[in-house]
Amino acid sequence: MKVVQLTSDYEMKPFDCGDTELNGFLLNEAKAFSKNRLANTFLICDGDVIIGYFSLFNDKISKQEVSKAVWRKIKKLFPHSKHFGSYPAVKIGRFAIALQYRNCGMGRKMMVVLQYRLKKEISSSTFRFLTVDAYLEAIPFYERNGFKRLDPEEIAGNTRTMFFDMMQLDF
Repeated sequence: MKVVQLTSDYEMKPFDCGDTELNGFLLNEAKAFSKNRLANTFLICDGDVIIGYFSLFNDKISKQEVSKAVWRKIKKLFPHSKHFGSYPAVKIGRFAIALQYRNCGMGRKMMVVLQYRLKKEISSSTFRFLTVDAYLEAIPFYERNGFKRLDPEEIAGNTRTMFFDMMQLDF
């Protein structure tokens, strides 16, 4: 298993995760997102087979986007002198696993690869949180991987915003 950053000259292989939107993003949009500096996409490959992929872009958790109760919990993570109106994050824009690799622990392995890569990679900027707009059916997966709902009272739409505190990682 290897991680490959998608580039404009990558020869795309077939991929099917069972979700038309996620398949379409990888096959038709991911290269343009990278070219326009909107998101980077990483493929998890076994030889020429794409096992799964994830796309990452910049985000933030801000006071205006969450309930007062949730914002108080987030502020408690920082000393008083470091209380800001928002905190930097990286968003998982897309996260998909090919149908034939489901229910075998591959999602957890991909999440560890993603988190390890973000924690250890040297960058010009930094962030504290990892966020995701999780499909309702994917919420249990993200909760098993340490994510919390950003606003537990949120009820609209087919996704829920969740976050993970990168300081939880011990590698």
